Amino acid sequence: MHSDRPRDVLIPPLGLAGTLTLPVNARGLIAFAHGSGSSRLSPRNTLVARALNHRGLATLLFDLLTPQEEQDRSNVFNIVMLGDRLVAAIDWLQSQTSAIADLPIGLFGASTGAAAALIAAARLPDRVAAVVSRGGRPDLAGNALPHVRAPTLLIVGGADSGVIGLNEGALARLQEPKALEIIPGATHLFPEPGAMDAVIEHASRWFERYLHSPSSVRAASRQSQ
Repeated sequence: MHSDRPRDVLIPPLGLAGTLTLPVNARGLIAFAHGSGSSRLSPRNTLVARALNHRGLATLLFDLLTPQEEQDRSNVFNIVMLGDRLVAAIDWLQSQTSAIADLPIGLFGASTGAAAALIAAARLPDRVAAVVSRGGRPDLAGNALPHVRAPTLLIVGGADSGVIGLNEGALARLQEPKALEIIPGATHLFPEPGAMDAVIEHASRWFERYLHSPSSVRAASRQSQ
C-alpha cells in the first residue's frame, strides 16, 4: 500500500515537532515515543514507521521534549512528564478530522519512551488499543503497570541481559493480553542483521491483532478466559 506523503505537524500546547503519515484507508494509527538521546528522527523508529505505513497503519513520530528541554539530561528520565506529552499528542490526534480522529490508537515506545507509552495507556484506557515496547524500560512506568489495560508486547534483545530481567519483572505486573518476545543475539539497539526485521514483524502482528477499539479487545479477552 502506498502511503501519503509525511506531513510536518506541531503538537500543542508546546508546539512539539512531529511527522504524521496517513496511508490511504488507514486501519489504525501508531504514535511513537522515542528513548533517551533520540528524537522523531530516530532511524530505527523511522524504519518501523515506514513498515507500518506499508501495512496500512498511520504513524505519528514526534519530539517529546523542546530543544531547550533536551539540554537537561534529567528530562529524558522524567517519565511522568513524557507520559503527559504522549497524552497531549493523543488528545491532539483525536481533535483532527474524522479520517484521523476515528482511528484506533496504538503506542510504540523505545527505551524510556516505552515507560511513557505505558503511563499514557494507563491514563487513557478507553483510547489506547495496544502497546509495543522495543528495547524498553517498562519498569520505569512503576505503579502504572497494573493499570494498563491495552494488550502489551515487550520486545527485547537476547544479548541485552540486564534489560531482559527488567522486562520480565514488568511483564509480571501487566494485565493480559501480554507477551515478551526475545530476539536471539540482538543487543539494545538491535543493529545486528535481521534484528530490526524481527522487531518489525512482531510489532506489526501485534498491532494487526489488537488494534481495534479498546473496549472490544477487553470483551474478547474476557470471553477467552
